[in-house]
Amino acid sequence: MPPARKRTRSYDPAKIRAAVLAQFGNVRVAAAGLTPDQLALPTRLGDWTVGDLVAHVGMTLGAVSRLVALPEPPRQDGTLLDWPSAIAAEAPDIAAYARELAERHPDPVAHLADTEERFTADLAAHPGTRLLPTSAGALPLADYLVTRTVELVVHTDDLNAALPGLDIPYDRQALAACTRLLADTLAARAPGGSTEVRVPPYAVVQCGAGPRHTRGTPPNVVETDPLTWIRLATGRLAWPDALREAEVSASGERADLSAHLPLLA
Repeated sequence: MPPARKRTRSYDPAKIRAAVLAQFGNVRVAAAGLTPDQLALPTRLGDWTVGDLVAHVGMTLGAVSRLVALPEPPRQDGTLLDWPSAIAAEAPDIAAYARELAERHPDPVAHLADTEERFTADLAAHPGTRLLPTSAGALPLADYLVTRTVELVVHTDDLNAALPGLDIPYDRQALAACTRLLADTLAARAPGGSTEVRVPPYAVVQCGAGPRHTRGTPPNVVETDPLTWIRLATGRLAWPDALREAEVSASGERADLSAHLPLLA
């Protein structure tokens, strides 16, 4: 796998903090209405139950509290675009810990509330420049919070898929940041400019080896909506299925992204 490019887009730290809290709050409110039978239902994540998934949502903020409690690294040596590869390698350990948390905290609402309280206190105590020793290297807190939007949006979608009718809403800023980080990851994994990938209204990137498009209508274009893109990028939706169901449009001989997906698995 080619190394991620080190140049990343910038995010507004205040908006990202607000987005993380808003999306976490959306899940916390929805979890308060879940019955024990619903918490025991299966999800599309292998043997994870809804209860395991709710516990994992708590981990998205709990990870911040855990990392700020560790010694601060002397210098930054990671970037946002290093995170997707790092998190994929940790998937088995994350799954095991989510199940352990679900067993340890039979009241998911209380667990989420306690996690949010600690997280809010940690945000107040530490600036966005504070370095965290993450699995992707030392990252500023402000950057690491962008990765929390991916976790929260992706798992909100998992919960909505597991419980039709639950309809947890997506915070617009969280959805935008998640979409952009995953689009930038594709551009880093498949460097080049032969194909334009459009995820309106949040992201447009160019990727893929071949002639770079500079003017007019690009010869190779992929376009889809944010949630479909996120499902493709995380392996929740396969490229052929998205094409068959017309959830993605792809025009041009270089518009096949299947060799580069999923970005997270």
